[in-house]
Formats: sequence, structure tokens, C-alpha cells
Amino acid sequence: MSIEVRIPEDMWEEDSEAVITSWFVSNGGSVNEGDVIAELMVEKIQHELSAPASGTLSIGKDIDEVVAKGDVVATITA
Repeated sequence: MSIEVRIPEDMWEEDSEAVITSWFVSNGGSVNEGDVIAELMVEKIQHELSAPASGTLSIGKDIDEVVAKGDVVATITA
């Protein structure tokens, strides 16, 4: 089963886009639900993205890519 990792709609207030500044888990790495897996920057404010489930992470967006609320940035395979 594969679960999409999306940027939550309520992660920040504005409709601004974000930039992925870092991934804390490598592509193919194991994650546990709730682990912080990535960091995003919106207008010079850092936000942490947590894993919605446990499993193996497949990164879909690279560091420095621009993303918006609701975008799928990775998947987790249980």
C-alpha cells in the first residue's frame, strides 16, 4: 500500500509557495509515522513536514523545488 505525502493545506496561512530546503530521510529510507522528514521554507519561515505513516520513503520532489499546499512531494510504501 502506498500513501501520498502531501503539503498540508494548513501548514502556513498565506497562499504562498514554499521551497523544499532539506530532506531528513534519504530516498528509500525507513520512516515512522510522525517523524519529521523534510523542511520547507515559506517567506523565510521554516516549516517541518512529518510522515503521515510508517514505511519506506520515495521522494518525489528535490531540494530547492517550489511546492504549494496540497502538492504530493513523496510517497510512503508500507
